[in-house]
Order: sequence, then C-alpha cells, then structure tokens
Amino acid sequence: MDEIERQGAASDWDALWVNVNLATMEGTGYGEIRDGAIAVRDGRIAWFGARATLPVRQRAAVEHDGCGHWLTPGLIDCHTHIVYAGNRSDEFEARLNGVPYEEIARRGGGILSTVRATRAADEDELRIASLPRVTSLLAEGVTTIEIKSGYGLELGAEARMLRAARSLGESLPVRVRSTFLGAHAVPAEYDGRAQDYVTLVCNEMLPALARDGLVDAVDAFCETIAFSPAETARVFDAATALGLPVKLHAEQLSDQGGAALVARYGGLSADHLEWLSVAGVRAMAEAGTVAVLLPGAFYFLRETRIPPIKAMRDAGVRMAVSTDCNPGTSPMPSLLAAMNMACTLFRLTPKEALAGATRNAAAALGLAREIGTLTVGKRADFALWAIDRPADLSYALGYNPCTEVVNAGSPRHPRLQL
Repeated sequence: MDEIERQGAASDWDALWVNVNLATMEGTGYGEIRDGAIAVRDGRIAWFGARATLPVRQRAAVEHDGCGHWLTPGLIDCHTHIVYAGNRSDEFEARLNGVPYEEIARRGGGILSTVRATRAADEDELRIASLPRVTSLLAEGVTTIEIKSGYGLELGAEARMLRAARSLGESLPVRVRSTFLGAHAVPAEYDGRAQDYVTLVCNEMLPALARDGLVDAVDAFCETIAFSPAETARVFDAATALGLPVKLHAEQLSDQGGAALVARYGGLSADHLEWLSVAGVRAMAEAGTVAVLLPGAFYFLRETRIPPIKAMRDAGVRMAVSTDCNPGTSPMPSLLAAMNMACTLFRLTPKEALAGATRNAAAALGLAREIGTLTVGKRADFALWAIDRPADLSYALGYNPCTEVVNAGSPRHPRLQL
C-alpha cells in the first residue's frame, strides 16, 4: 500500500480543505506542501498532501476552499498565567522610574500584589476577567493554552484559579492544560517560613488539587526571590509521587541550577533561561527537556542578558516560544508578538519561532503525540493565514493575518462573538 492509500482510509471524510499551502512543521523545516489539501475525520487528521494526489475514491461531507492561504498547525501558548485578578500598571510605572523588580517584590508588590486581588475574586469573576485575554490569543490561531495557578497561594484560591482555567476550556474552543504553581512565591502569612509553606504545598495543596482532577503538571519558581533548589526539589518529589510531570521557572534572574534540577526529574520544560549555564544546557539536552523562551518578560523588564540560544541550538535543545501572559512582567496576550520578539530580541529564525509555537510547544506540554504538527492521526487543530510565506507570521509586529481556526475538525472565525 502506497502512502496516498495508507493516509486515505476506507470511509469518507467529515471535511476537506483544498486550495491551501501546508506548513506541516514536520522535519527540520516548515514541511511545505504547495497547493495542498487536508482531510478530517472524527476530529483528527485523516489525510494530507498535494491536491493533485487526492485519493479519487474519497469523498468529504463538506469541502472548504482555503483561498490559497497558508495552513499551519494550531498555535500553542505553552506558558501563561492568564487567570488572575487586579492590575499592576503602578509597578510598570515604578520600574520606569528606576525601581528594580526585585525591590518591588520585596516591598510586597510583584506576585503578592496579584495574590491579594486574586484571593478576593470568586471563580466566576476570575473567568470573566480572563476572557478578553484568552479570546485575544484565540484570534491569533491559538488552539491550546497552558494556564498556571500561583496567584492564590492557599488551597481555596488555587482551586478557584484552576477551576476557572478548566471552565475556559469547556466554554471556549480551546484546549486548556492546567498547571499547579503553588510554589510561585511565599505568601505574606508565611513570611520567613518558606519551609513551612513548601510543606503545605506538598502535603495538603497538591494532593487535594490532584485528587480533584485539576492538575496536569506541577511548576515552581526557583529563584533568589522565590524558592531554593532544595525547596523546589521537595515540590518535585511530591509531584512525582502523584505521577504528575514537572516544569520550572528557571534561571530568569540568576543561575540557581534550576534547569539541571528539572532535567534530573525528566521535566517537560525549563522556562525563561536568561542565566542558563553550559551545564544546564547539557542537562536539558540529555533529558530532552524543552527550553521555553519568554521574550515578553525579557522585553517588559528591559533585561539585557538573552538566553544562550546558540548553545541550545548546537546542543539540540528544543526551543518553544510563549507569551508568559501575566499582569506583572508580560501583560501580552499575543503569541504572534512573542514570535516576533523571539526573532528580534533572541535571534531565533522565523522557522524556529513557528516551530517554537507549534511542535516544540506541544512537547513542552507533553502533547507531542497529539498536536503540534500536521500528521495523520493527530488532533485536527490548525489555522489558516492570509500570508505569502510562513516567515510572515514572525515578521509583522501588531498584525494578525489569521482567517480561520479549526479546533478538533470544527472550523470557526478567529474573532469569537461572546
């Protein structure tokens, strides 16, 4: 049986898109197929290829004309803090007046400022506040979003955040992966007692939230203003005991050896990485841990030390790109902007940036077998773009050329009417 017959199975398709140029994101490049077609059955990709090679015996219930647009896998925002309450423009102003982020955090601002606002909000208020941010991403062809907790820092508020995240995935055409980030900061009531708070996270919060089915992965912030490597390891031990994958905010402000630590646990990703060491690069390469680049935070904090892109590239570390959408250091609900920044600020190529928002982002969520490339059998999540070439997605800052989004085989207009 040849490849065309293998991809075209015995029964008819639910839908077929023709007159499209495919960027499959398979292999080392864009995986381009000009004048292509892609078929869907039962929410999954059933066939793709050049339109001239369409199996003659196959019929689709619905045929869509792609108008010569480019079709890519649905974009994946693999690191966000998009569920929160409150506003921190005052801190933005303070930083522009010369106050460092570390000083703002020590004064009770930073993460703890958002904690106070988030604790005061109920689940529905959190969901409503998050809707504009999420729909902004969906308008840009995003079909999967990771949403972290970490602004509650006590069981009830963390649960409300995670339930709000889950509800967004139930009410909107987007797949949501929810990550428990209880070890995001030491709450005010545990000031000076970080070890006691880590005990609460490990022994009470994480087991309860996992038992309620609210946790897909576990994250922590390993940094001088947050948690030490030893404290982070305690969180990872608790997650591993529950069978949950781990990831880490690592080497953002200093080198704490966090990347090597999360790699030692076989972690999905290490994120930020401005201060990543050679040893950290080597450990990530050996473990297959994905590097999640967050240029929005780098830009917003006006940092000057970029992650060691060439070292990671040379070592074969997969690099994902994400918004880090959050109220304090990256209030940017635009993955296209993050892709542009990854190129202009971090010197990724447009090809690397698109891979970073598709196949490598899928790997950072543990979903590489499900999404991230146009592959037969994978979930039919893809987006259509009125562009001349795939590099255009990283080229034009502030411009959104998305014309259609498909979630599990169901097409929708990119701008949702809520």
